Amino acid sequence: MPDEWGYDRAEPHRYPSRRCACPDRQMSGSGMRGRRRVVVGLAAGAVVLAATAAASASLIQSPQQAAAEKGPPPADVLTAAVEHRVLRETLVIRGLVSADRTVEVTPAGGGEGVAKAVVTKVGVKPLGAVTPGRMLLEVSGRPVFALRGDVPAYRDLKPGARGDDVKQLQDALKQAGHPVSGDVDGTYGAGTKAAVSALYESMGYEPAQVPGGDLDGARARVKAAQRAFEELRQKDPAGALPPTRYAKEDLVGAQSALVKAESVSGPMVPASEVAFLPGFPARVDSQARVGDSVGEKLMTLSAGDLVVKGTLAAHEERLVRQGQKVKLSAESTGEEFTGTVASVLQALPEPVKGDKTTPTSPAADWQVTVKPDKPLSGRLMGQDVRLTVEAAASKGEVFVVPTTAITAGADGRVTITVLDPGAGRRQVEVLPGMAGDGYVEITPLKTRIAAGDRVIVGVKRGGPA
Repeated sequence: MPDEWGYDRAEPHRYPSRRCACPDRQMSGSGMRGRRRVVVGLAAGAVVLAATAAASASLIQSPQQAAAEKGPPPADVLTAAVEHRVLRETLVIRGLVSADRTVEVTPAGGGEGVAKAVVTKVGVKPLGAVTPGRMLLEVSGRPVFALRGDVPAYRDLKPGARGDDVKQLQDALKQAGHPVSGDVDGTYGAGTKAAVSALYESMGYEPAQVPGGDLDGARARVKAAQRAFEELRQKDPAGALPPTRYAKEDLVGAQSALVKAESVSGPMVPASEVAFLPGFPARVDSQARVGDSVGEKLMTLSAGDLVVKGTLAAHEERLVRQGQKVKLSAESTGEEFTGTVASVLQALPEPVKGDKTTPTSPAADWQVTVKPDKPLSGRLMGQDVRLTVEAAASKGEVFVVPTTAITAGADGRVTITVLDPGAGRRQVEVLPGMAGDGYVEITPLKTRIAAGDRVIVGVKRGGPA
C-alpha cells in the first residue's frame, strides 16, 4: 500500500512517474553532491601545487648549475700559446739490452782413440759468468776453455808458430794469470810452452803434444854422437886428427837438430779446445748437456760490454746517425741512463738458398746500436728499454707553435691566427722552419709576436665557423 507520500515501498515500480520525496532518498542525493565537491577541490589543489613546484624549480639551482651559469660561455675555438725555446726533434723506438758480440762454441772434439765425440762434462751454469781461463765444457775427455781475443781460433797453435794469433794467445795467457817470459811477441817459444802447460794444469788436464815429433830420436842421436866424440878425444886430446874433427862435427849437427826438434815439439793449443772471446766477463746464454753429440753449436756466449740494439724503419733511418746522444729508459727497473749511437746498419734480408745475390731493399729495416756512456749492470741483460734519440735541434731559442696552427693559403702565404683579448683575431704571415714533436719553428715577416700570444689551433665542433 502506498504510504502517506504516495510511495509504495513494496512495489516502487508501480509508481514510476511520481517523484520520490522520501527523507532517506533526499539525504542520499546530498551525499553524492558533497563527494563531487571534494573531488573538484582536490583537483584544484593539485593544479596549484604543480604551479608552485614549477615556480620553485625556476628559482632553485644545483651548485654545479650555478657555477656553470656564472662561468664564461663555451669557447668556439681552441688555442695554444706561442713558445720561445729550443725546438728539438726526437725519435722514440724500442731496444733490447744485449752483449756487444755473441760467440758460438763449436768444438770438433774427438782425437786419437776416441770412438765418438760427445759432451762428457759441463763446467759453467746457464746465465753464469765466464772468466779468462775458465773451462767451459769437456768433449770426449778434452777441455774447451775461454781466453780473451778478438780473432777466432782458426788453426792449432804449436811451438815454433809465428803470427798475430800467437801474440793474441800470449796476451790471453798473461790475462789468465800465466805470463809468458823470454819469448818474442808473436813467436811460440819455450816461455809460451811453459805458460800453456800451467794453464792446462790449473784446469786439471795434460796439454796436447805436437803429434809426429822425433824428439826422442834427436836426443838419442845427440847422446850417441857425444859418446863417439869423447872416445876419440881420449886418443887425440888435441883434436888434431881427422876422426876426432869429424866426430865433433857430428855432435854439433846432432845438437842443432835437437834444438830444432825441441823448438817445434811440446804442448800445443788445438783450435778445438779454445774459444776466444772479445771481452770479459762473458755470460752463458745456452749450453749443451752431458751426453750430447758434438754438432754445429754446443754453447752460446755473450761477450763484451752490454749495448742496446734497436730497429729503425726505412723512413726513420735519416734521423739517426753515428755519434748522436740517446736517452735510455728501462721501465722494468725504473733506471735511466745515456748513451751514444755506435752504428746504424741496414738489416739485410735472409738470403734465399741457392741464390748468391741478395739485393738490398730501400724499405728494409735498419739496426741501430747504442753504446751506454757507463757500463750497464748484468741484471739488465735481455731487458726491453726505450730509446729517445735527439734527431735535430734548432740553433738557439726560436718561436714555435703547434703544427695545427699553421695555415697555407692558395697564394702560397703561410699564416697563423693570433687571438688578441678584446681585439679579436688577426692574421700574421710567418716563415716556417724546422719541425719536431708536433711543433714548427716560425719567423714573423711583418707583424711582431711574443711568447704567450694565443694562436688558434682548431675550431670547436658546433661553434661558429
